Amino acid sequence: MLDLPTLGERIAQQRKALKLTQTALANRAKVGRSTIDALENGRMTELGFTKIARILSALKLDIQLTEAARGRPTLEDLLKEDDDQGLDERR
Repeated sequence: MLDLPTLGERIAQQRKALKLTQTALANRAKVGRSTIDALENGRMTELGFTKIARILSALKLDIQLTEAARGRPTLEDLLKEDDDQGLDERR
């Protein structure tokens, strides 16, 4: 599951890739610059969905829903994955 500090890191990476300042992103997303700063620097503990959606939209990012991981893969899972991709040429 993606946590807020990890999301903040990804937002900072995308903002910098688009050559936007925190102020420019805040203006586009209609949030405070302090919100962007706190999010990017891991100081944000809660942030509503609407604000997250506006920030992501301003960065041309989207939310994608996937099934949650069921835990650590078993050895059988890893071997099957190798078989499916044909990565192990030693066999």
